[in-house]
Amino acid sequence: MKTREIPANWRCPEEVWEVLKDLIPAEPEKLKGGRPRANARAVADGIFYVLRTGLLWKALPPCFPSSSTCHKYFQIWGEKQVFEELWRRGLGKYLYRKGIDWNKLNLDTSHVKAPLGGEKNRPFPRGQEKVRKQKIPAG
Repeated sequence: MKTREIPANWRCPEEVWEVLKDLIPAEPEKLKGGRPRANARAVADGIFYVLRTGLLWKALPPCFPSSSTCHKYFQIWGEKQVFEELWRRGLGKYLYRKGIDWNKLNLDTSHVKAPLGGEKNRPFPRGQEKVRKQKIPAG
């Protein structure tokens, strides 16, 4: 089944792709034929589309390679630390162009009570109120 053209606004930016394509590990040669390999650029477009939209893999539009193919490559590239290296290089480029004031970093967190957490109904965590009976007393 041939996929349709991926709309330009759904594609991975060209600047990001130029860095990413050099980080993607080479695939071993197939000895027995089989299906042709997926287009790495189209797979990257599908991965970034899912990451950008928060979409489920199974809901990937048909213009991308199959959801299972995109997810498989996402896992392989993640294990090979492709995305981590892409992030490092992007951060380095930003640092070179604009600079990063490390003194102005902020960590944003939120702490909320679980909606069904309820109140404590016992004085000790489970198990501490139990008295253990030893067959042979110590001492």
